[in-house]
Amino acid sequence: QVQLLESGGGSVQPGGSLRLSCEASGRIRKVGPTTWYRQAPGKQREMVAKINTQGAIYANSVKGRFTISRDDAKNTVYLEMNGLKPEDTAVYNCNANVLTESEPWATYWGRGTQVTVSS
Repeated sequence: QVQLLESGGGSVQPGGSLRLSCEASGRIRKVGPTTWYRQAPGKQREMVAKINTQGAIYANSVKGRFTISRDDAKNTVYLEMNGLKPEDTAVYNCNANVLTESEPWATYWGRGTQVTVSS
């Protein structure tokens, strides 16, 4: 019943910026802790950024360049990416804990959005 939809990916040149969105839809009571992951071909999935009530955590590789935020009214979590580098190229997925009207807390994955950084 719950769906997470990522958007905002695309192709940019090094130094460019993108803002990814992760919107939850369904009979949602609350979207809790949410994490952005990324996976490049042939590489393991890695955590990029996480946000919860305590604040945000970032991978060292993106610290200072990426910012995670949320808009609870829209059930959406964002990932603003600045100063993009070729090594940021990957499929980005969000994973969120969601409370619905009929089910307890559970985790959900989005399908992913492609980010490509190249000259």
